[in-house]
Amino acid sequence: MEEKSYLVIVQCDIVMERCSGFLCEHAFNTRTGAFSDYSSKKPYRTIYMTCGGCCGRAVHRKLNDLIRMIKKVEKVKKDQIVVHLASCITRDNYHASPCPHLEYLKGLIEGKLSLDLKEDTYISKKSTKLREKGIYRK
Repeated sequence: MEEKSYLVIVQCDIVMERCSGFLCEHAFNTRTGAFSDYSSKKPYRTIYMTCGGCCGRAVHRKLNDLIRMIKKVEKVKKDQIVVHLASCITRDNYHASPCPHLEYLKGLIEGKLSLDLKEDTYISKKSTKLREKGIYRK
């Protein structure tokens, strides 16, 4: 992750109607959960955005705009960007089941935009236990 300088955290638009995103931001700043591979010594820029709502197609436009703007303004290339799909999109949790458009989102981000993609952000201990019990699927 040393070659990366921008992290984009994409959160579910519906979930963000009730979620502040604090736990995702906290996981990044404490380098826990899906962010444990990132050095705490390196400064990363973070951008938080929603998918734009079902089916998530707006994420393509938003990320395309980001790629264009940071290249123009800061001379940052897209290989310096990594996109994290937040756990509210990728995992069964108290917010909802995994996004029914997850594979479509991955195709837009990795396939069409050729951006590096990671799944998950904050990993809830309670949800992990419920997954182990088979109550949550993923």
